[in-house]
Amino acid sequence: MAGLLLLMATSARAALPDDYKLVLLTENFPPFNMAADGKNYAADRNISGINAEIVREMFKRAGIAYSLTLRFPWERIYNQALEHPDQGLFSTTYTPEREPLFKWVGPLASTGWVLLAPAGSPMRLSSLDQAQQYRIGAYKNDAVSQHLESQGFEPINSLRDQENIGKLLKGQIDLWATTDPVGPYLAKQEGVSGLTTVLRFNDAQLFLALNKQTPDEVVTRLQKALNEMKSDGAIDAIMRRYL
Repeated sequence: MAGLLLLMATSARAALPDDYKLVLLTENFPPFNMAADGKNYAADRNISGINAEIVREMFKRAGIAYSLTLRFPWERIYNQALEHPDQGLFSTTYTPEREPLFKWVGPLASTGWVLLAPAGSPMRLSSLDQAQQYRIGAYKNDAVSQHLESQGFEPINSLRDQENIGKLLKGQIDLWATTDPVGPYLAKQEGVSGLTTVLRFNDAQLFLALNKQTPDEVVTRLQKALNEMKSDGAIDAIMRRYL
C-alpha cells in the first residue's frame, strides 16, 4: 500500500513539465508583502512580509519553481496576472466579482476594510451608506476601491495608498478607505499614529490569485501545502515575527 501511495505521489508530481515555473507578482502591502528597502521594485529575497514568507514555504513544500517580483502600481501587475498564463499575484483580496477571473490558493491571511479619519476625530458611522456625503480617498483598483465603486461611491483614487495619509491630514479627503492592519501600518511608517476608525465595513481574506490557465495540479499542490502549514503551526510562527 505504501508503495502504491508513493507511486501515486510521484505520478502527480510528474504531471508538470520539468521546467515548469510560475512568475509571482506582488506589491508593497505591509506587513503582508514589502520591499526590504521600501522602494517600488524588489526581487526574490529582497521581498519580506507575512504572506511573502508563507508563499515561499508553500512553494517549497509543493515542489514548484517560481520567481518573485515586487512592482508598482497594483493595477499594472493585476492586469499582467490576468493576461499571462504563467503568472500569479498576491496578496489578492478574494471577492465574488473576482472569483471567476483567477484560480485561488488560500486564504493566506484575513483583514478588515475600514474608513479612517484623523486622530481625535469624533466622527462615527454605523453603515457605509452614511459615508456617501464624505470625500473618500482609496487605492486605485484595490479591492476596497472596487467595492466602493460597486456601491455607487466615487472614491478619490491614488496610485499609492500612502498618498492618502497626506491627503487625509491636509483635509483633501475626509476619510481614507483602506485595509486593517495595512493602513495603520503604512501610517506608522510615515510617522502618523492614532488614526480614528470611523467604520469597519467588511472582513476580507487575502489569497494567491493564479491566472486561469494555471494547471489544476499546481493549485492542488499549493493548497495542500498551505493546509499543512496551517496544521503544523508554520503560519502562526511566521505571523508572530511581524505582529
